[in-house]
Amino acid sequence: MWYAIMAEDTPNSLDKRLIARPEHLKRLHTLQEAGRLLLAGPFPAIDSTDPGPAGFTGSLIVAEFSNLQEATEWANNDPFVISKVYKNVIVKPFRKTLPS
Repeated sequence: MWYAIMAEDTPNSLDKRLIARPEHLKRLHTLQEAGRLLLAGPFPAIDSTDPGPAGFTGSLIVAEFSNLQEATEWANNDPFVISKVYKNVIVKPFRKTLPS
């Protein structure tokens, strides 16, 4: 089943985000290579694809896991959680409807 992982950044965490980003992306690429990643990306803090020093306010990941516990454990072991980029993470089951 698909699960939405919605994360909120800690204020002023851009430097931490940039340091942890390579390991964060490595985990996402592993999901992608296994065909288990639907989408992933950050929420820019301003209305721009490149927010510069304004940074980001969080992220959204939609990926396939066996169950909610597996999705939650995966999310809680993300480098952004460990390095305190994320201050809050919510994991919910997600039913993809469109595009079909």
